[in-house]
Amino acid sequence: MPSSTRNRRHFSKAFKQGAIKLVTEQGYTVGEAARRLEIDRKSLWDWVKQLAPGFDASAAARDVGDDPKALADELRTLRRENDRLRLENEILKKATACFARDQL
Repeated sequence: MPSSTRNRRHFSKAFKQGAIKLVTEQGYTVGEAARRLEIDRKSLWDWVKQLAPGFDASAAARDVGDDPKALADELRTLRRENDRLRLENEILKKATACFARDQL
């Protein structure tokens, strides 16, 4: 009779700590961080509770989920941030080219 074992992924402590930092330091929700890292949301919650006990979990609980208005707001915010980052990148490219020209 074959045993029914699930394929379980095992994560290093360093990976878990990095995942927790996404939530505790970088402002990602648990759901966002879990999706980004392609891990189970409950696993990440458990890691946060175990390894970051002083963290305010209520702040990490806000998740856009299936709320269309929240998704639209998040998309709008991300597009604005993307535009700003592209502009900053262009400025940095021009500054680098300018400095490189001065070095020659």
